[in-house]
Amino acid sequence: MSSPQTQKTNSPVLTTQVVTGQPIVKEGKKQTVLESHGYVLGKTVGSGSYATVRMAHSERHNMNVAVKIVSKFSAPADYLKKFLPREIEVVKGLKHPNLIRFLQAIETTHRVYIIMEYAENGSLLEVIRRDSYIDENRARKWFRQLVDAVDYCHERGVVHRDIKCENLLMNSEYEIKLSDFGFARGHMKIKNGQVPLSETFCGSYAYASPEILKGIPYQPQYSDIWSMGVVLFAMVYGRLPFDDTNYRDLVKQVTNKVVFPKEPKVSLMCKSLINKILAPLKARIRIPSIKTDPWYIYNVSDIGHGSRERN
Repeated sequence: MSSPQTQKTNSPVLTTQVVTGQPIVKEGKKQTVLESHGYVLGKTVGSGSYATVRMAHSERHNMNVAVKIVSKFSAPADYLKKFLPREIEVVKGLKHPNLIRFLQAIETTHRVYIIMEYAENGSLLEVIRRDSYIDENRARKWFRQLVDAVDYCHERGVVHRDIKCENLLMNSEYEIKLSDFGFARGHMKIKNGQVPLSETFCGSYAYASPEILKGIPYQPQYSDIWSMGVVLFAMVYGRLPFDDTNYRDLVKQVTNKVVFPKEPKVSLMCKSLINKILAPLKARIRIPSIKTDPWYIYNVSDIGHGSRERN
């Protein structure tokens, strides 16, 4: 049987290479498209309504990778035509130690495969659930990594628009890796003090800024900052600051001052930074000021291994 043909495509999903034709036969066995590119699929590490993420081994690079497999039959048309191509275009141009690294995209008749760096230690959400909450030293270290990653994106005109604990993955060294750029958008750089506006609701209610929840055009860089504040609160308290079970109640909550639980004990400096982030748009702290905040610049101990310090 002949080997697959490789051709250029003007597909709405990819402008890279598309594998067409029949799978190759190797030693009496048909190879899948991924196998023909040197990837051996392993366990499933995540799944949704139209995409699955599986671990795979790259024989060529002798390393494990993550493969996001998107079904063209299950995925909504606007996702295939708008969001998926945008995601691929955005991640191709990003390279930062605290971002999940994009490796390759492969499109076939039925599926799109996005090959990415594999994060061995799961998500920040899983760490919080395991440890109940994150001590401030470790939270500061991870929050710094998140801010660095988001600042890098914003400087390049990229807004994430879906920052949440589930999308913050951990590598073997328990370093933060911002992932899932499915709602990301490029060409959003601030010019001459003018911030481009977004009108699409993106992300999760619990992490959404007041302006997003009110359904008005919003400045996505500053909504990303709000989401980072929700992540910081979730780390140090082990719970989200806002209850998203009722939409109307949620809108009221995000327009009022943050209510801090009595336990666990959190420093006044940390609470102060959270208040500066989870603030109305005009008063909301910007990234340069976050980086000079007293809590943010306080010395970080080397915790290691992602385990919470215990007294």
